[in-house]
Amino acid sequence: MNILVACEESQAVTIELRKLGHIAFSCDVQECSGGHPEWHIQGDVIPLLKYKWDMIIAFPPCTYLTFAGNRHLSAPGRLEKREEAARFFMRFVNAECNHIAIENPLGYMSSFYRKPDQIIHPYMFGDPFQKRTCLWLKNLPLLEPTYFLPKPDAIYVDSKGKRRNWVETRSSSDRQKIRSKTFPGIAEAMAFQFTNNFYL
Repeated sequence: MNILVACEESQAVTIELRKLGHIAFSCDVQECSGGHPEWHIQGDVIPLLKYKWDMIIAFPPCTYLTFAGNRHLSAPGRLEKREEAARFFMRFVNAECNHIAIENPLGYMSSFYRKPDQIIHPYMFGDPFQKRTCLWLKNLPLLEPTYFLPKPDAIYVDSKGKRRNWVETRSSSDRQKIRSKTFPGIAEAMAFQFTNNFYL
């Protein structure tokens, strides 16, 4: 299958798809960090949407779409950036492809577009972390948990009594990139389950 993995610099899903024999390409404005530049298209993904793909798996930026960013909505230009990000998300929704998966945290798109088809966490796929991950699907199955671990507890409780998760222990400069990466268990599940017994 010819598969576009949009907005993916980590190549986590792309690599898993390649292991299964698919012709998969990651695309991102950043250089890839997955070690396979020969499978990476660096640049704007929008022109690629006009080509015929058997499947598109997209990870559009969530900086302005996630509920976690709502506390910054009063900042100058923030609302405009949120609307721009929402329009970018919708480019994948409206792409001329019969099989589409779009991943994002719970946030603005649940009201701007519609509620996600599924909400998953890494601990449902063998990685011991919480990270609420939403999937909007077109002609693709819901992901079945592959190795359900106990729901992990918070990493620590801060001085104000708030429970902090794994990503909040990292420096602010690394946090966004770390948060956006796809966990190995989810990447493997997407690659196998979205393409298993696939008939065009």
